[in-house]
Amino acid sequence: MHLHLARYIPYLYISFTKNKKMKSFKLSLLLLATLFGTLSHAQTSDEIVNKHIEAIGGKDKLNGIKSVYTEGSISIMGNDAPSTTTILNGKGFKSEIDFNGQKIVQAITDKGGWMINPMIGSTDPQAIPEDQYKASKEQIFIGGPLMDYAAKGIKVALAGKENVGTVNAYKLNVTTKDSSESTLYIDPATYYIIKAVRKFNMNGQEGEVAMTFSDFKKTDYGYVIPYTTETTLPQGITMTSTIKKAEVNKEVDPKVFEMPK
Repeated sequence: MHLHLARYIPYLYISFTKNKKMKSFKLSLLLLATLFGTLSHAQTSDEIVNKHIEAIGGKDKLNGIKSVYTEGSISIMGNDAPSTTTILNGKGFKSEIDFNGQKIVQAITDKGGWMINPMIGSTDPQAIPEDQYKASKEQIFIGGPLMDYAAKGIKVALAGKENVGTVNAYKLNVTTKDSSESTLYIDPATYYIIKAVRKFNMNGQEGEVAMTFSDFKKTDYGYVIPYTTETTLPQGITMTSTIKKAEVNKEVDPKVFEMPK
């Protein structure tokens, strides 16, 4: 029996004993059934997380993934650029974008991160600031922040539902052990994450990055990922990432995540 339901039983019992007419008795039974039904169908955050993990492949499948490599393109402000992403589970994440021969590189490991961004006048690798690293390091884990979240020291709280387009999605507030906060929106029909909003603090400036996910496909391995991600950056800048090729458990040399000297 639900613990919260127990406190209602005495009042319902009194109602039954005082009602001598069948009509009142049936009404009380209906109220009791409704109360049971409402509570029994209420989803908890753990139930939602478990259904999400199952929807994207299942825990056993996800635990068997060592790496994920993707090729695609990034579209931003009318410009398209080829891109690649490499993840070695729990060890490293690296993205490379080629804008007209200029490579933008971001790499995150379990120990730190670095980047090269000629678009802001930096052609040499630079260490990523600590606050930016803390907000980004969950990217090294395949399956997203909800996979084995408790073991990672992550807290997940259900905050009701909220509309994402035409979907009345479950809203999960996620806090890492480094106090980085994000909000995930899960489609109750598919249990895929269809939107994520991440908070960040960079150089004392707080902001949010919103990502909307669509075009979910199952890889040959059985891992489901979104092939299209639309990211809205501060100041309203939007970019769209499209995956054209995905490989699971491709051999990855851990040295590719090391910052060049």
